[in-house]
Amino acid sequence: MRLLTHNMLSSNIKGVTNGFPLRLEVEKAVEKQVDMNADFLKNMFHKIEWKALVDAAKSMGYSDLPEEADSSLLNSEDFLKKFHHALLELHLEEGALICPETGRRFPVNKGIPNMLLHEDEV
Repeated sequence: MRLLTHNMLSSNIKGVTNGFPLRLEVEKAVEKQVDMNADFLKNMFHKIEWKALVDAAKSMGYSDLPEEADSSLLNSEDFLKKFHHALLELHLEEGALICPETGRRFPVNKGIPNMLLHEDEV
């Protein structure tokens, strides 16, 4: 699961008001090379919750992203490379996503998050 995907997911358990961002529990992370597309990154930048991305990247052992970012950084090739790496090349293969409010664990197996809710959570 890419951090791009992680940044778009939230816990939809009944009664949860703050289900984002999901905390990462990393058992196995891998890096997969992807060709960089600067236009894609520039368009996605405004849709990304930056602090959630930085925290997720740190939990996967990547700490090269700045704590804060604004659109002026999109002109920097160095920033785009770091943003690209965190967003698209870091993959959570095994582990869990954890609801920040309830602590409910959603398992991630072979890079696929299982966000199915139990009957009493719907």
